[in-house]
Amino acid sequence: MSLHDVLGPLLHPALHLGSTPTTWAEVLGFVTGAINVWLVVRINIWNWPVGIANVILLGLIFVDGGLYADAGLQVVYVVLQAWGWWQWLYGGRDRTELVTQRTSPVEWVVLAAAGVVATGLLTWLLSAWTDSTVPFWDALTTAISLVATYGQSRKLLESWWLWIAADLIYIPLYAYKKLYLTSGLYVIFLALCVAGLVAWRRDWRVRRAASSVPSASSASSASAAS
Repeated sequence: MSLHDVLGPLLHPALHLGSTPTTWAEVLGFVTGAINVWLVVRINIWNWPVGIANVILLGLIFVDGGLYADAGLQVVYVVLQAWGWWQWLYGGRDRTELVTQRTSPVEWVVLAAAGVVATGLLTWLLSAWTDSTVPFWDALTTAISLVATYGQSRKLLESWWLWIAADLIYIPLYAYKKLYLTSGLYVIFLALCVAGLVAWRRDWRVRRAASSVPSASSASSASAAS
């Protein structure tokens, strides 16, 4: 049995939204995607294996829809999801669990530069080597998503702002490509990203407050001793 025999049925229509057929891959991508982002909002480690399943399904959808950069992005996502899984478990100090943190100015500069370079390179590749009808927008969302995924893997609070920016482009882009269920999924993603930003900011503030308590206590003890 070939890989096509296994994955091919996922591209068969599961239902119709109006006159537009919606494949099983898109339906399952909708479900796993919503669960994945909800788990990220909850800072739950199980978001990573669910995310791997989701990006494989989305890869099939994007190849079928001619969104080649987004399809290629899913391959990179599988690697990043595995790396992010490891980072959350052992990426903290002394190989401990990683905690929510802020993005440093240097990281912002590096991430912004990487995003600009990736957008330019992918736009050229898609224009020159594929029949993509939306090369710039496909490239831009791909670049933003890669940078956001890196930020998520490092538990950078500001990664949610990048996801919000990407979703605001993805929603009309997928609707334009007649991927209506996926477009609707990204509306849900947008709401979850806002919730994630709030939740991660709260978690960061709680951890910062907790870490400052021993320092304050030590300072008081030292003052009293002197």
